[in-house]
Formats: sequence, C-alpha cells, structure tokens
Amino acid sequence: MSPAAHLPSVKLPGVNPAWDRYVAVPSTSSVDPKNSTYLWHVLDTHAQASAEAIENVSVTLFCVHGNPTWSYLYRSVLAAANERFPSVRVIAVDQLDMGYSEDTHQDRTLPDRINDLGDLSRALGIDGSPVVTVGHDWGGIISLGWALQHRENLQAVALFNTAVHPAGFQLPPALQLALHPAVHRWGTQDTSAFIDVTLALAQPTLSKDIRAAYKAPYRGRERRRPVRQFVADIPATPAHPSHAKLIEVSEGLRDLTVPAFFQWGPKDPVFSDRYLNDLIDRIPHAQVHRYEGASHMLPEDRDVATPLLEWVEGLRTSRENSQSPVSQEPLRFLSAELENRSEDSSTACADILPDGNVQRVSWADLSTRVDRLAAGLYELGARPGSRVSLLVPPGTELTSVVYACLKIGAIIVVADAGLGTKGMGRAIKGAQPDFLIGIDRALSGARVFGWPGRKIAAAMLPEGVKGTAKRRALNAETDLADLERRGQDAIANGWTPPQLDPDADAAVLFTSGSTGPAKGVVYTHRRLAGLRDTIQQTYGLRAGTGLVAGFAPFALLGPALGAVSVTPDMDVTAPRTLTAKALADAVAAIDATAVFCSPAALENVVATAQGASLPGVELVLSAGAPIPVTLLEKVQTIFPKASLHTPYGMTEALPIADIDLQALRAASSSSKNQANGVCVGTAVSGATIAILPFGTPDAEIAEAALTSEPGVSGEVVVQAPHIKERYDRLALTQAESARIPGWHRTGDVGHYDDAARLWIEGRLQHVVTSASGPITPVAYELAAESVPSVQRAAAVGVGPAGTQALVIAVEVDGAKDGLASAALAAEIRAAIAEHVADPAPVSAVVTTRIPTDIRHNSKVDRTAVAAWATEALSGGKVPRRLPRAGGIRS
Repeated sequence: MSPAAHLPSVKLPGVNPAWDRYVAVPSTSSVDPKNSTYLWHVLDTHAQASAEAIENVSVTLFCVHGNPTWSYLYRSVLAAANERFPSVRVIAVDQLDMGYSEDTHQDRTLPDRINDLGDLSRALGIDGSPVVTVGHDWGGIISLGWALQHRENLQAVALFNTAVHPAGFQLPPALQLALHPAVHRWGTQDTSAFIDVTLALAQPTLSKDIRAAYKAPYRGRERRRPVRQFVADIPATPAHPSHAKLIEVSEGLRDLTVPAFFQWGPKDPVFSDRYLNDLIDRIPHAQVHRYEGASHMLPEDRDVATPLLEWVEGLRTSRENSQSPVSQEPLRFLSAELENRSEDSSTACADILPDGNVQRVSWADLSTRVDRLAAGLYELGARPGSRVSLLVPPGTELTSVVYACLKIGAIIVVADAGLGTKGMGRAIKGAQPDFLIGIDRALSGARVFGWPGRKIAAAMLPEGVKGTAKRRALNAETDLADLERRGQDAIANGWTPPQLDPDADAAVLFTSGSTGPAKGVVYTHRRLAGLRDTIQQTYGLRAGTGLVAGFAPFALLGPALGAVSVTPDMDVTAPRTLTAKALADAVAAIDATAVFCSPAALENVVATAQGASLPGVELVLSAGAPIPVTLLEKVQTIFPKASLHTPYGMTEALPIADIDLQALRAASSSSKNQANGVCVGTAVSGATIAILPFGTPDAEIAEAALTSEPGVSGEVVVQAPHIKERYDRLALTQAESARIPGWHRTGDVGHYDDAARLWIEGRLQHVVTSASGPITPVAYELAAESVPSVQRAAAVGVGPAGTQALVIAVEVDGAKDGLASAALAAEIRAAIAEHVADPAPVSAVVTTRIPTDIRHNSKVDRTAVAAWATEALSGGKVPRRLPRAGGIRS
C-alpha cells in the first residue's frame, strides 16, 4: 500500500467506518507502467455485507466526485441508503490520486480516468449488474464516459452541478483563473487556496469539522499535486489531450435514452445554468430540479440524497406519476381561430393610446403580422422548443408576439413585473430563455442584471449612429419591425411554419410569488387549448364577444376565443390603477360585453365610479382573491345587466370553480357551520374537484383517500384537461403536486357544504396548528374585515408548531404598529364570534400594514405577517414595518 493510501486519521463526521474499503485494481490505462496495480479507496454501503445481502441488491449507485473533493461528498447518500433502501448499494469512489486512493504519480487525463473507472467496476464485480451513475463537478463527465461504455447494465444517470463543456463555451471565470500560469501552481498545490475556495461555495457555510474532513486527504504540498494536475487536465482548448474524449462523451449523450435526473444549485459560479441548459439539450427527457439559493457544493447545501434514492426506487418499481390520459383527437391549436379569420377585416383587438385615441387592428392584419413575426423569429434562429421571454406590456404588440411564438412551437416565458426586479430576475434566470423580447426599460434591466437570452427590442431602433448607440446600450441585436421585414421576405420565398406537436411545451407562466419564490408552470399546446375550451364552455364566450381584459392572461386568450380584446389604460402590475373612467373608455372602444379584472381593480373602479353605468356589459369576471358580497353588489350598480362571476383557480389551473353573485348571496346566508371560508361554487366545465382530508398519512395519499363529503376539511385537489403539465425545472415540487396520479394538489385548504359547493379556507402552509387542532385563516380574516375600520386582515399562528396561538393582524388607517386598542380588539372578537362557527380564542390583535402580492394586490402574505407578529409579541421594541419591496406590495 502506498503511504498516500491509508485509513483516515481524522474524525469524519457522517461517515460510518464500516463503509471504508480498499480494493486492489490492476490498471489498463496507457499512462501507467505495465502490470500496475493500485489501491482504490471507496465508501461502500455493502463493504461488510454478506454474500446474500449483495445478491439481494437491486441497483448500485456508482458515485464519482470531482476536484478537489473525494468520496466524502456522498456520505448523505450512503447514510440514506443504509437507513431506508437496503436493496440499493451505494459505492462512492476516490479517483486515483485523489482522496485516500493511491497516488500513481502520473498525469492522468480524461480518457485515463474514464478507463480507470472501468477497471474499478470490473474489480468490484458490478459490471453486468444494474448501475446508476452519479456525478458532480468533473466527476460528471467521467461518470458519463463510463456510462456510455457500459450501456448494457446502465439503468440511469444522475448529476449534480457539472458540465460536459461543449465546444464554443468558454471556461467558467473561476477555472480560467485557476489555470492561469501566475496562479495555477500556487493556488492548487503550494497552498490550499483552491480547496478553500471550493468549500467556501457551500450555502450555508460548512462547519469546521466538515471542512477539515474534506481537506484531510490533501494535507501537505505533495498530496495536493493531484489537485493541481486535475485542474491542468481541464480541456480549455481543442489542442488539449482530453479535448477529443470530452467531445466524444458530450455528443454521445444525445442518444442516451436511459432515465436521467439533474439536481442543480443555480448560485454556482463555476457551473452556471448555461451548463444545465446544455445538458438538457443533450438529454431532453431528464427530470430537473433547481434549488434556489444553492451553489456548487449542492450535496452540502440541500438534501439531495432522499430525492435521488426515491427517484431510483421509483425507477425500480416502475411507479410513474402520470397526468390525465392524453386525448388522441386532433387538436384545435390556440391559433386556429386567428388562422380561420385571416381575411376578416373586422376588429380583433384594440389599444388605448396615451393620447386617449383608440388604435384598432383587424383579424386580417393581426394574422398577417403574426405570420411575419413567426417567420422572422424562425429566420433569426428560433425553433420548436426555443424559449422566448416576453417583457412587453399587454396589448396588440404582446398578442402578436405570443401567437408568433406559438405558431413556430417556440415556448413563451411570462414573468410579469409584479414579481419585482429580484423576483423577475430569479424567474428569467431559472427559465433560461434563448431569446428575450422587451421594451427599452426591460432590456436595460436585462443588461444590468445579466438576464439570459438574445435581446430583441419591442420598439423600433433608430437608424444610423443613434441606432448603433441604442443597440449597444440595450444589447439588442434587432427589433420587432426588422423581424417583420425578414419574415415578409421569408414568406415570399416560400417559408412555411413547422409542424407542431400537441404535447410539446408551449408556455412557461410564472406564479405570483405570493406564497414563496415564483414557480414556472409549464403548459403544452394541448393544455392551453383545454384552458381556452374550459373558459369558452363555462362562460359562453363566443366569436365577436368584446372583452376588456384588466388581467394579462385573458387579453392573450382573446384571439384564441375569437373575442375582440382591449386592455384598459392602467398599469396591469398595479391593479388599483384601474379607474372607472378608464374602464368605461375601454368598454366603449370595442363595445365590450365582457370584463375581467382583479378584486383590487374592482375596488378602485367602485371608488371612482361617481354614478357611472355600463349597461352593455353582460359578464363581469374577477378572480385572484376572495371578493365580499358587499363589493360585488356595488359592482352590480355599475354593470346593472351583467352576470357577476368570481372564478377560483391558480396559475397551475385557471379556472377550476365558479360562482355568481346570486349563488354567493345564497351561500353567504347559510349557517355558520357551512360558511367557514369563502364559497367558490362548483367545478367548471371539464374539472373534477375533491378534498384530501387533514391528517391523511403520507402512505395513504392516493385517489382512494379523496372525498367530496360535506364538512370534511383538507387540501383541495383537481383533475382537468387544462391543469399544468408540470413545474419547470422543479421535479421534486412537481412530484409532490402530482403525488396522486392525474390530480393536481393545489396547496389550498377547503371543504364542501351540504349543497355540494366548495369553500376555500386558506393555504395549507398558513394553517394555524393549535393545541386543539388546525385553524384555517380565511373565515377569521373575513370576520375581522367586516369591522368598518378594518381595511385588511391576516390570521396567523405565533409560537411552536402544534401549540400555536391565533393572532389577528389588521390594517387600519392611522393606527400605529403594535397591539390594537382594547376597543378595536373587542370589535374584532365580537365579529369573529358572530361569523365563525365554533371560533378558536384569539390571543392578540395587532395593527400593521398587511403586505399583499403585486400581481393581484390582494393575496395576503401571511408568512411575513406571522414573522412580524411573532417579533412584535415577544416583548421589547416593536419591529420595523413590513416592507413593500420584492414580491409584495400593500
């Protein structure tokens, strides 16, 4: 045994000594002298297992580290397999020269290391048995190289932050620095700088003991020689001896058909999302989960072991969380109506200009523009599956671009400004668009914050010197007008759009961010068509309907519905900017018969109405938050002949239930036992809604556990042809939401009443867990808001889970932050006693500004309120007021 290969002489937190194993392996690598045999160090869950136990192994995880880590990186995977998955064997290797394996004193290249791994797998006896490779950092490309050479027993591949370094990509700046002649030897061998910097990337910071464990094999300059040599083997140029093998492996991945699972830390300064995008391009069927806030040392940052092993176990047992069965009927794509009316000279949509004039666009002109933009985008390089981020306000411009993208199969990415700059940046970087189309302000932000995608200006760029300067300032390579010109020429030369796959991705729509970081929700063409059909069938929207859309998604659906659409003069990211006059002007512009806007927008319309009446409107829709009957009755005075509806849904499935004012009045007059929460009515066309009761054990979460029995509270789950396909690059979140195959778990809490009406009681994550049982917030908030002076309320839990106290926070004009006055507290408690069935005791009433999401200006951020109330009630100085910045605004 070489002096370099020895049992660890330091404490290794998290490592079971029984896993330690040394294997004598004959080398077949050309770099080694003939008949060389080296000692490999591995951590092996079955190092001391009986022959029978090894016989019962169903699959082996073959885990390969990068530089400058070693098998210690995978200790959580070994521990989890030991505890929960006895039939899964985990072998984490120390590559030759690295960790506690023998130092060969050779300069090993990528082909050598892939070959080395093959020597080891033969010596271990795992060739010919089912194997899943796992790789991190440069262990990723090495593990993939082994995988491609052992396809006969390869079951799947799993990767943490890594790269296959495709041709044309530059090395990450951190690795460029490590290779610089002035830094290379000093940073990688003479000192422990390279190791220290790598370990410092962990989020949160590693403990002293864990840092020491990682550094233990690399004590002293001579033991760090392999760290230097490993860095030197990075194939930075085509002339490098490892470059040809790297390209061979990279390209070989394109026909790899086994399952794949990528877990990723997007804060990694070495292997950024661009490398993830490249891997997805090569293995498009891979499941992906990005952990916001995690970095390069992902196995230290997050629990990656449990998802990895559950995924492997799922492969073994062939359990699949599939969505609803796919219809085989020919799909009527979203753009069908637009194409059918390509010669129709009547108005399709309208824009209200800054001077108050109305600019109308015919169906024929809209169809022509969509065709030209589609061809222009195609000429620029957009293809089916390309992602296009749209940072353009609602209107004809945005509508044209959306349908152009859909026409060529490009995926629209919509993250609205309501997320705030930070939230938008997180969303756009997470979605990794290939193109970004935006107004000037958006392109300026994209340049400052480094948002990905080739930039296209929505507004025409000027000619000459001014145009050149502006292009540089915005980093824009072209504009929409130029795309139209290119597209017109392409169509004249015979260009035709590509054939579309109905089940290909069509859109990534981001949630409001009101209950955590915004999530990308993926819709296919089929599911978007299902959304159109559900709205059409539920509300009777027909060709020729004039639709005023104060909520962007409905403006975009206008052409798909055959409706004439207009967005009123308002900031759609701040719903309260909609005035009664602006709404009336929009109605008049297209003789609208239908209106859709948020509750916050309706509140301001009522406040600025001044006796306004719009008798031509037949349908008013408002969604996004509970709407009191009193507000709807005021809205009815403005729309005296309209049917008022409040759809219930979410970005993942909009809508799924509906109720009108008359039914809401009837529900509101029901007994308190029926009325805890907000009544959202009955399922819309094509949807089925059920309840997963509180307290259902994890092992029993299945379709058989669902109920529609009255009075049973639990999580609302829905099945419909228009629910999302999946969450984007959030495989674990998707798996949890689709844990009941074919159903979407909404995260909302509700129950049915005796009349088969659905009531929503709040969010699952906001349920107060008191000693006497769960308390849902909505009923208490509505009761508190019935007090005249209360503008908004939030019911939150304070204290440890299971013994939380119920606290009501209210927003009152002129009130100071802190405990509410005795008189106000008494009023609120009396209102709760009147409106809530069997109310729980309210421990405190506090006054503060209640933060809400920006998109709807109505979804309460109860998590932020709970944190504030906890601090306020703990004694001492009242904490600072809740912020308006980020994803919330009050």
